[in-house]
Amino acid sequence: MATQAISSEADSRARRGFLLALGAYLLWGLLPFYMKAVAHLPLAEVIAHRVVWSVPIAAAVLVWAGRTADFKAALRSPRTIAMAALTAALISINWGIYVWAIAVDRTVETALGYYINPLVNIVVGALLLGERLGRLQIAAVVLAAVAVAVLTVDAGKLPWVSLALAFSFAAYAFFRKTLPIGPSQGFLLEVLLLSVPALGYITYLIATGQDHFVSSSLSDTVLLIGCGPVTAVPLLLFAFGARLLRLSTIGIMQYIAPTIVFLIAVLIFGEPFGSTQAIAFVLIWTALAIYSWSMFRGREVRPAAA
Repeated sequence: MATQAISSEADSRARRGFLLALGAYLLWGLLPFYMKAVAHLPLAEVIAHRVVWSVPIAAAVLVWAGRTADFKAALRSPRTIAMAALTAALISINWGIYVWAIAVDRTVETALGYYINPLVNIVVGALLLGERLGRLQIAAVVLAAVAVAVLTVDAGKLPWVSLALAFSFAAYAFFRKTLPIGPSQGFLLEVLLLSVPALGYITYLIATGQDHFVSSSLSDTVLLIGCGPVTAVPLLLFAFGARLLRLSTIGIMQYIAPTIVFLIAVLIFGEPFGSTQAIAFVLIWTALAIYSWSMFRGREVRPAAA
């Protein structure tokens, strides 16, 4: 009976984790619609409001979860604040490129960037953490490199939007692991640090009459305030969901958002998708299939070896 109770509790936690993570990935997948809605607004102003209106949501969640003591301890650590400043800078760069790319009809490239991201993480782990790559992982990385080369030769330049998104998020994830606090506390600390220059910039815009928050229409005001929830809610859903899920489950689920973004870009936004892009995406999808198989295979082999 005790074993059944433990198994039932584990299944319940896994279901909760799956639903929370699924909600996060669905919201991230649908985010291009919101970014299109604010595309007529200046990029810097959108990012500033994204930061500022994320603060109260992140703070409310932290209070609700009863984790304020951890956050207060982090505020007393200069090293933690310095590392949070670095991760905050990296994620703001990622946000800026993402919002700009959707505004200028390069949404397909954002989808490609987040498809490439797991493979970039493999390379980062090998180069910076000394992690050994298996043959399947090496094959996946090589296929991704071939896909980038195909796009580069066709366009005559690197697909910098995709690469910048992939590498900036990989760098964020790498340095985020150094923060000795939980994901919700870390997110609040990041947006709190970013809110200082963000509030200063918003105040400057309002004082000079260049803003779209006070001096513009009500719809623009609502859209700018909404930048906070569409940023904070999926991040917090993922933070709580990921704690209840296996890493392999998260590894598969992370393809949900870029797939939705890709379909929106091609089928709804009508962005061009020619034969060269199709070849590149097929190579990336094949690489991701190999990568996913290597994860599951690794999971099955390790217990057997033990």
